[in-house]
Parts: sequence; C-alpha cells; structure tokens
Amino acid sequence: MSFVFEEIDFQQTPLGAISLRRRSEPRLNNQVLYEVKLNEEFLMSSLFTEAEIQLSKICLSALEGSDWDVVVGGLGLGYTAVAALEFENLKSLQVVDVMEPVISWHQQGLVPLGDTLNKDDRCQLIHADFFDVATNAKLDFNGQAVDPDGEMKKVHAILLDIDHSPSYWLNPGNCIFYTEQGLKDMSKKLHAGGIFGLWSDEPPAEDFMALLEGIFDSCESHVVTFPNPYTGGESTNTVYLARKA
Repeated sequence: MSFVFEEIDFQQTPLGAISLRRRSEPRLNNQVLYEVKLNEEFLMSSLFTEAEIQLSKICLSALEGSDWDVVVGGLGLGYTAVAALEFENLKSLQVVDVMEPVISWHQQGLVPLGDTLNKDDRCQLIHADFFDVATNAKLDFNGQAVDPDGEMKKVHAILLDIDHSPSYWLNPGNCIFYTEQGLKDMSKKLHAGGIFGLWSDEPPAEDFMALLEGIFDSCESHVVTFPNPYTGGESTNTVYLARKA
C-alpha cells in the first residue's frame, strides 16, 4: 500500500479552522488513521481511542437500574458514543457538539463510526454548546427552552470529553464549567444516583478531585493505560467518575 494522505474536510468555525484528515502511517505498516485538527492542534486520532471508550464503559457500568437517558458532551470520532450504545440498559443517547462540521462528518458517513450512530434509533446528534445547556436550567440538552411550568428533564449520566483536561481548555470560556458553581448547575440535571464522567489527557488532579468531592456523594479517578506505538511504551489518560447522592 502506498502512502496516502487526504484532507476530507476543512471548514472555518467560531473556534478556528477544523479539519478531518485520513492518512496511512508508514511507521505502523501503513495503518489508516483518521485525525481531527483544530487550527494546528490535534484533537483526536483513531489510533488512540481506548480512554474515550473507557469513559463510557467505566461510568455506565457504575449505573444502576435500566432505561437510561445518557448525554455525551463532545462527539469527536464517535468512540465514546458508540461504546455507550453497547449497553442494553440505555434508552436514549444525546451527543452534544458545538462543531457543526463534526456532526456533519458522522451524518455523511465520512468517519468510520458514523453509520453506527446514524442507524441506532436511540442516538441523537445535537448541534449545541454543551457547557451552555449543561449548566442552564432553562435549556434542555437539545438547546431548546424548557417549558417554564414544566420540570427540568433529568438524565442518568453525563459523560464529557471536550477539553484536554479540567485545567486545559479548547476554549478559554469553558473554564467556568470546571468550578463549584458550574459543576453544581450541571449536577442538577442528573437523577439521584446519576453519574458524571470526565475524560482527561492528564494524570488525576488532586484539586479537581477535591472539587468533585465537595459536590457529589462520591468520586474516583481511573488511570487508563494503552500502548503507544510511537514511543514503544505506554501512555495514560484519566477517567473521573462522580456519583450524585
């Protein structure tokens, strides 16, 4: 197989230029990789997906009951969402992403997992700012205004994979979410016993764990290890799990 590089899509967004690329990696026997870049920063590669998958597996395995309504903040290449759909107890999955091009890639089948998400009736891809809808009592996760006389629609789990870590954000404005008030507002949209899960590219942070412990009934961090063929060793990400009382 000869070397392949293809820029599948390139679009300007309010956060900058986002692109979807497909290439073969000669250092990995020409394995075909899909990559997402925002400006000059790599957001995701199909080579490193274990922690995104584990975000769903670890957090949803901790849920009790059935007929779960689950929200995923951040679509990316779809690995967290597809892992959530593997749970039979899941009733509905809303995947919220502020980047319209990312949603379009999946709807058009330009990325490998797009068809899986499109064909599952439980799954809905939503173009909205997750941080706005997660912390605003007047909005539901579709970004629509809540009936003033109705009750806030609660969900059983909220899984977040947007920023690099609680202290390293794609958009500086996201920092407001990772505060006591931001997390409290988000937690109001969880049922009792509900789960908040967060992916991070960095090791567990003691200050963030302390923040979660002050808001939720319990919290824990899981270090996810996966092989890194570029270094010949292993790399790690973190999955935070917090449970509402």
